[in-house]
Amino acid sequence: MGYREEELEKIKEMETPVMSQAIDAYYTITASSEFREKERLRTKARHDEAQALYNADRNAKLGIARNMISDGEPVEKIIRYTGLTKENIENLKV
Repeated sequence: MGYREEELEKIKEMETPVMSQAIDAYYTITASSEFREKERLRTKARHDEAQALYNADRNAKLGIARNMISDGEPVEKIIRYTGLTKENIENLKV
């Protein structure tokens, strides 16, 4: 049982009818297969978006590093400006 569920159970123990009904409704909704599928899809979409942002950032850094290499900038400066590793930069030189 997660943190949210523990809080809900504490509220339910207060025996306030309206709150108990709301909590029961919440449990009914979240237990449905349709809700779980929507949550799975939302989680996947968030993951896919994060992955796309990571890839875009990495590609931008690689592009900057390539330009700096072609301008003859030292590896240490490229590392400082891009956050890439020395190995990443050496691989771009090949």
